[in-house]
Amino acid sequence: MAHDHHAHPGHDARHGHAHGDDIDWAVMAATLEAEAEVFAPAYARALAWLGKEVTEPGLVVDAGSGPGVISCLMAETFPGARVVAADGSEPLLERARDRAARQGVADRFDTLAGDLPDSLAELDYPADLLWASRSLHHLGDQRAALAAFGARLAPGGTLAILEGGLPSRYLPRDIGFGRPGLQARLDAAQEERFARMRAELPGAVAETEDWPALLTAAGLKHTGTRSFLLDIPAPVPDRARAFVVTALTRFRDVLTDTLDADDTTTLDRLLDPTDPRSVHRRPDVFVLTAHTVHRAVRPV
Repeated sequence: MAHDHHAHPGHDARHGHAHGDDIDWAVMAATLEAEAEVFAPAYARALAWLGKEVTEPGLVVDAGSGPGVISCLMAETFPGARVVAADGSEPLLERARDRAARQGVADRFDTLAGDLPDSLAELDYPADLLWASRSLHHLGDQRAALAAFGARLAPGGTLAILEGGLPSRYLPRDIGFGRPGLQARLDAAQEERFARMRAELPGAVAETEDWPALLTAAGLKHTGTRSFLLDIPAPVPDRARAFVVTALTRFRDVLTDTLDADDTTTLDRLLDPTDPRSVHRRPDVFVLTAHTVHRAVRPV
């Protein structure tokens, strides 16, 4: 999981992933699930938008499904479809199957284990909708991966990729201690970390992130791009507050070598549950972000 283009810590603690890096997704399962559940309203609106183009699909594939939160939203959005959650982590797929069973959709829910995009060759038949939420950027050659995704579509089928958007915000610019603008500095440090992650992937190819152009180069017809706002104003419900605690904790853990002493001290105070001005207790915590989805159709 994490999510963003930078919607969450790491471009990698997020819902979708493909196992092109060294992240231990199984260990992060609970975090991935909690994050996707908080962001579910935005994902549901994105799927409803896709549903206007994809009517009565037979097969829907979630490529880089993680623990299956979005996969199960797909089963709800497309009640006549078979849904396949594809991921490189069997422990996360087990969570996806458990979720599908709890939601009563196990009879039309399958999982596919293996590294993307090669594992998609095992699909029994072409997909009417293939969704990739922040999984593409974990693959070294994104252009080749898009072509492979497109090849798994039925004629007239839709490929939807969630990449880009806006960084998440959880706190005011000035939180009353430390230097104002903490989250902007965390974003900058995270961008550097993301660039290193991309550069170290096997077969990494640098690409201009013009997703409509890349979809077109993959032989698909770009049919639209839209961003979906998630706005949970203060005071946030407990589940959203817990997510913010987890997100900032992950920033503290993964960026510890790049933050200066002042920002590290500020983060430590924000994460101290005994401090009344921590994110555990302060009343001004919120969640605000935007996810961008690009869709394209395989020509008939």
